Amino acid sequence: MSTVAGVRRIAVLRANALGDFLLALPGVEAIRNAYPDAELTLLALPWHADFLAGRPGPVDEVIALPPITGVSTSEDGHRAPAGLLERLRESRFDLAVQIHGGGRYSNPFVRALGAGTTAGLRAPDAPPLDRWVRYIHFQHETMRYLEVAALVGGHTSLTEPRLTVTARDRAELGELPEGLVAIHPGANDPRRRWPPERFAAVADRLGRPVVVTGSRAERDLVARVAGAMRRPPAAVAGELSVGGLAALYERCDLLVANDTGPRHLAAAVGTATVAVYWCGNLINAGPLSRHRHRPLVSWTPACPVCGAGGLDPHAGRCGHEVSWVTDVPVDAVAAEAGDLLK
Repeated sequence: MSTVAGVRRIAVLRANALGDFLLALPGVEAIRNAYPDAELTLLALPWHADFLAGRPGPVDEVIALPPITGVSTSEDGHRAPAGLLERLRESRFDLAVQIHGGGRYSNPFVRALGAGTTAGLRAPDAPPLDRWVRYIHFQHETMRYLEVAALVGGHTSLTEPRLTVTARDRAELGELPEGLVAIHPGANDPRRRWPPERFAAVADRLGRPVVVTGSRAERDLVARVAGAMRRPPAAVAGELSVGGLAALYERCDLLVANDTGPRHLAAAVGTATVAVYWCGNLINAGPLSRHRHRPLVSWTPACPVCGAGGLDPHAGRCGHEVSWVTDVPVDAVAAEAGDLLK
């Protein structure tokens, strides 16, 4: 579609986790390319504001939103605080773009910003925006947001995220060995976690210096990987900011991980990756190229404990917090890692 005339201020809603933001970054870049002289504001979370401060890229400003159900949190019971929408309307956005899901909650929020034109995604239970494309669950997230950007004339040659590492990021690091390989065994969803002992086995086979990364909440998981290795690795669990983690991955020759935000972060700074994916997640969030990014795919269709199906995105989730990706063998992951390190 054509661009919107007279756009000076743009709001883009994308208020969730690291991987979600990085998958949307090409779409944000495409919107920026269509309106190079406009000011682009990302409506997001406090971590986005910290991470993007002073970082080159398509975002000029971040407004950190408080918890709002369906907009900036998945938890029920959070309404927009009194006065928030009034303050946002004072920004006089000419264009507001929703790249935040099906729109049941986020489309009313975007419409309430008072922008001259709204655009974004629409599931069957969501109200329309001025320009919208249908939200269908099984679609790669990056391509989904590029479709939204195209609604307002957005264009880019970038299909995989690229991120600039800054001097502030690199200042968090000390001395690092050459030939470093990173292992990231965590994931927010336990169904996406490959067993930590298998990460240790892969790391041992590579014969490289290793750093195991994780969040503060994943310290025990990091310790399990480190404890299972024949040669003790370095361990970084919650000590670095997101930018510092980006700088660490930039110094690595390879990251071996689950399907998780840090895998997207490593890829965005140019590091090769090998990752274990569940088949449904591969469709939505897998790497789009294979030269430097190798997904190993689990085809487990149902919960290993109770048999509840996982391929219907509208079905309820069972309560079993077990891995669905244990059918991916160590030999396959090690072979792809070894090939990328040649």
